[in-house]
Amino acid sequence: LNILVDTGSSNFAVAGVPDPDVTSYFNTKLSSTYKSQGIDVTVKYSQGSWAGVLGTDVITIPKGIYGSYTVNIATILESENFFLPGVKWHGILGLAYDALAKPSSSVETFFDSLVRQAKIPNIFSLQMCGAGLPVSGSGTNGGSLVLGGIEPNLYKGDIWYTPIKEEWYYQVEILKLEVGGQNLELDCREYNADKAIVDSGTTLLRLPQKVFNAVVQAIARTSLIQEFSSGFWTGSQLACWDKTERPWSLFPKLSIYLRDENSSRSFRISILPQLYIQPILGIGENLQCYRFGISSSMNALVIGATVMEGFYVIFDRAQKRVGFAVSPCAEVDGSPVSEIEGPFTTADVASNCVSSISFHEPVLWIASYALMSLCGIILLVLIILLLIPPRCQHRYTDNDVVNDESSLVRHRWK
Repeated sequence: LNILVDTGSSNFAVAGVPDPDVTSYFNTKLSSTYKSQGIDVTVKYSQGSWAGVLGTDVITIPKGIYGSYTVNIATILESENFFLPGVKWHGILGLAYDALAKPSSSVETFFDSLVRQAKIPNIFSLQMCGAGLPVSGSGTNGGSLVLGGIEPNLYKGDIWYTPIKEEWYYQVEILKLEVGGQNLELDCREYNADKAIVDSGTTLLRLPQKVFNAVVQAIARTSLIQEFSSGFWTGSQLACWDKTERPWSLFPKLSIYLRDENSSRSFRISILPQLYIQPILGIGENLQCYRFGISSSMNALVIGATVMEGFYVIFDRAQKRVGFAVSPCAEVDGSPVSEIEGPFTTADVASNCVSSISFHEPVLWIASYALMSLCGIILLVLIILLLIPPRCQHRYTDNDVVNDESSLVRHRWK
């Protein structure tokens, strides 16, 4: 089975029944080692969802980590917009933290199981190759997933690390964006609204709406194209050029600044247009058409495959950091399409660009139940007070009156 490697979710799941868009599936009845846990599980992604049943089975890693290991595995019994026409994968390997595991964080993730049983270091790294290649085709491109370490042959130059701000998604802190070397001049909290994550399971670079608008305006302003359809920026239209032309020279470089482990420094990862102006396969005989590899997002800045294809990315969970290094496969026509530079001072940005309030789903539920309980208690007290005979009620003096200066008003929930 081909498995999609997803650093933005935490369940390991494979097709468990035939599906029109799936060529193979895992028939649990034919596995002597599969054990169903009888627990229903549903996972929703930014696009698509699936429902299935949790179980365990034995896996082996084909190279490097010898031995057999028991892991949680969900068999997908029904799905919506998950297995898409033409895709060549049959399941998903969620490599984020157990906080995102469904139906609860008590479900041990695939990688946590491997770290515990195989005694490998708590670190994995990912090289995604496909820069400048048509985005629809075989459905699979080259690349490497290294479990338990870093492979020196998969990167060149130095590795630059940024701290993981919170262990659920791989949440990082973005300080600023530049288009064609020009700072967007937005408040740095806009880039992290309400989180900024590194997610291999997201195809595009996704930007919060305000940031997306600023990036589009900056690209349109600095590109060498006079007139451009708004449909291209929103993803509803393609832009086409003669096959002999290379439109990438018409567009600017895009840079993302990340906070360094030394908080007073930053570094920038840059992608050239070859990564975000993406060729589409098989349209017209003399034309090559392209899509815009950046989209808007309602709730996150997502460093997806559009950016990750330029880098070897290290998920160092042991030291709570994400590393970036230039990938040798990030070349188009023999020229690199990604860069890393630094260090830069952070004197021109806030000391903290991430909101101190982070709402995980479990925390939201706990807060909801706590507030409901509080409301219930207050309501009960009010009912009791209403039922108390008037002669037992306290006669208020002027000092008892609740006014704007009282602690009840000053400390009320807002």
